Amino acid sequence: MLNICISGATGWTGQELVRGVIEAEDLELASAVARQAAGRDIGEALGGEPAGVSVVATLAEALEAPCDVLIDYTHPSAGKAHALAAIGRGIPVVLGTTGLSAADFAEIDRAARAAGVGVATGNFCLTAALLQHFALFAARHLERFEVIDYAHATKPDAPSGTAMELAELLGEVRRPTIDLAIAETRGPEGVRGASVNGVQVHALRLPSYTLAVEVIFAQTGERLVLRHEAGASARPYVFGSLLAARRIGEMTGVVRGLDKLLFGEA
Repeated sequence: MLNICISGATGWTGQELVRGVIEAEDLELASAVARQAAGRDIGEALGGEPAGVSVVATLAEALEAPCDVLIDYTHPSAGKAHALAAIGRGIPVVLGTTGLSAADFAEIDRAARAAGVGVATGNFCLTAALLQHFALFAARHLERFEVIDYAHATKPDAPSGTAMELAELLGEVRRPTIDLAIAETRGPEGVRGASVNGVQVHALRLPSYTLAVEVIFAQTGERLVLRHEAGASARPYVFGSLLAARRIGEMTGVVRGLDKLLFGEA
């Protein structure tokens, strides 16, 4: 039985994770962090039956209880600090929080390797993992590609964590060929998007989108379009997050992408 701490337990994804952990036969909800619901039973705070776990305001309080894995879905201003705090106690982490930079992940990776623990990061939706897996394979064979990121009108981070991670990993496979240098493009600065690890990324922020990411591969006379779309429910993130929680104890350092846990190196 794995003891799970969920940070961001009353958030959009956190609520579904709490329910998922409670329903799982091999997992136990050890603690829940949510500042505004502190002191309440987490089950009642989510509008259900008592779960026997009182919400606490800080991760430090939560980690006083026995904990085998921290699952964090909070804010980038807190997620990195939470991950480092758990690593400092030798606790593996599933980090679903978005908005962290490559430098943040490098710092977390160094700390995790020094402590001998694993940290799983990325979009834990199965279809997003499959997109990443297929895209990294396609990049071995196609040298021209760009990423388009879609999200709701008020999403503050651009690109999304999903699109950022995809572009960073694609750039590790190969730096795509750009036939006309970005600097030679005529028009307003930025019209060709931003470069993330050598990959051009374009972010749209419009009503009606939850989250979608698309990578377009092209060569003369043909195109390959791979696209993941998220709906209005956070339920799809539960499967991958809990799978990561079950497996991350076997890893060391940062493992970026559910596809690595499902399929090994792409």
